[in-house]
Amino acid sequence: MQVHNDLNTFSAHRPVVTIGVFDGVHRGHYRLLWQLVEKAAEVGGESVVLTLWPHPRLVLNKDADKLLLLNTLDEKKILLEKKHIDHLVVLPFNREVSNMSACEFIESVLVEKIGVHRLLIGHDHAFGKGREGGFDDLKSCSIRYNFQVERLGAEMEGPVKISSSIIRNALLEGRLQEANDYLGYQYFLKGHVTGGRRIGKKLGFPTANIEVSDPYKLIPCDGVYAIRATVNGKWHNGMLNIGYRPTVDSHGHHKSIEAHLFNFQDDIYDQNIMVHFVERIRDEKKFAGVDELTEQLHKDKERAKKILGNSNH
Repeated sequence: MQVHNDLNTFSAHRPVVTIGVFDGVHRGHYRLLWQLVEKAAEVGGESVVLTLWPHPRLVLNKDADKLLLLNTLDEKKILLEKKHIDHLVVLPFNREVSNMSACEFIESVLVEKIGVHRLLIGHDHAFGKGREGGFDDLKSCSIRYNFQVERLGAEMEGPVKISSSIIRNALLEGRLQEANDYLGYQYFLKGHVTGGRRIGKKLGFPTANIEVSDPYKLIPCDGVYAIRATVNGKWHNGMLNIGYRPTVDSHGHHKSIEAHLFNFQDDIYDQNIMVHFVERIRDEKKFAGVDELTEQLHKDKERAKKILGNSNH
């Protein structure tokens, strides 16, 4: 997959294009992306995903402080590449772009820069200033500029329409399995291992303190999780706690993400780690003391091992 951060040198043969934020690259997006690749092959063309970055809400300051992303840009690239997309265009979103009407955007970006041959959109897609560009507007513009446009229906799970919002809510409310089902993969985050207070090591459970670099990345609900993690390209089973460590930190002002990797002794301070959330084990809670906490950690470890022994990454 070729990644383009500007369109000045973009070139593709008969580009079949779709546009969207694609946060999560979840099952609700799969059919659209699969159709994109299929239709590009049908016309002897190339598949193109155009996404906007930074997220429009950050530029327009629309509840930006409440923005929670399922994917960072790097994570989105990883997921889209797995869908065999030929080109990913990361269009810098700014005030100028936000003020374009739907047809202005189509003319200046899709037609003049990309040379769109066919455009595929999701069932509820709208773009242009104030999201005014609906399907009828696209049809009108496509006739004017001589390209085809097609709209696909929603992806359903029973009565539920799979969406990024549904997945965000499930993660924030501790319904990890539901979120993973809708995503089509185990939710993951990338982070950097930082120094901690080494309390876990004293209890016999050394942990890697993880700092997530993107402040808008969604952190799942507080609690203990069975995880799989990659460090230096190698997979490791483990468990992870998200929360305020109420038993050992009486102040509890700073939320931490701490991973304990099984049978792992390497010093990975200042290294990168990717964590895949397999199953949520329990809520975080305050214990009577460190002995009771240590006893619970042993139980958590056995539970996590059992879960991970029956799970594939």
